[in-house]
Amino acid sequence: MPKSEEKTMLVEVENLYKKYTNKGEYAIEDISLCGAEGEVIGILGHNGAGKSTTIKCMTGIHPYQKGSVKICGFDVQNCAISAKSNFGYVTDEFALFDKMTGYEYINFLADIYKVSLEDRKKRIDEMQEVFALGGAIYQLITSYSHGMKQKISIMGALIHRPKVFILDEPMVGLDPYTSNQLKNYIKDYALQGNLVLFSSHNLDVVNKLCDRVYIIDQGRILETLVMKDFKKKGKDFEEYFLSITKRETRA
Repeated sequence: MPKSEEKTMLVEVENLYKKYTNKGEYAIEDISLCGAEGEVIGILGHNGAGKSTTIKCMTGIHPYQKGSVKICGFDVQNCAISAKSNFGYVTDEFALFDKMTGYEYINFLADIYKVSLEDRKKRIDEMQEVFALGGAIYQLITSYSHGMKQKISIMGALIHRPKVFILDEPMVGLDPYTSNQLKNYIKDYALQGNLVLFSSHNLDVVNKLCDRVYIIDQGRILETLVMKDFKKKGKDFEEYFLSITKRETRA
């Protein structure tokens, strides 16, 4: 597992195993990955490959049978509050309070993370410039479109400026403009000394954004690609991905 000697490791996952029933098969097996400040890391795989399970174990949503997860040096199981205070997480299903306005929701999360009134106002203004919710931020979340819910989820997840930003399938259902805004924001956020880690089955997004890619299939990591080195080889990314996952003919 590659590690940088110059940059601080913000995520360290080692030999992770998870199954959902005692007698069932492992949903993920021997998953190891890492991410340092300034990096964009992708977990790439087909639907059902184990991407969401991995992320839900990393964020403490799912318990796991073996292995360890550390966020900014804090073990997710043994130091849960310290670990969770250092990341922001956007799910693939929008865990939102629909009867709140967007503004109330962001402030609710700011209260949880003890963000000062001055800092939260500044950060909301900054994110409004990027995601452009405009006056809709004062409307009930239940009235939001998919894209608007994605935006308010991101704004809420980042209100405390976490060192680690984790997203599960972030581009699904977004219009081209919002998708482009999010891509640019991910790049900028990583450049500020943070780590962005996301799961996806979108080859183009992963190819354009990621510094390092973990290809996962059937619950196991098949390969780790350092993208700048991979691109020097001149190989087609899609063809390579399909060749090692061997799932071209599957539905």
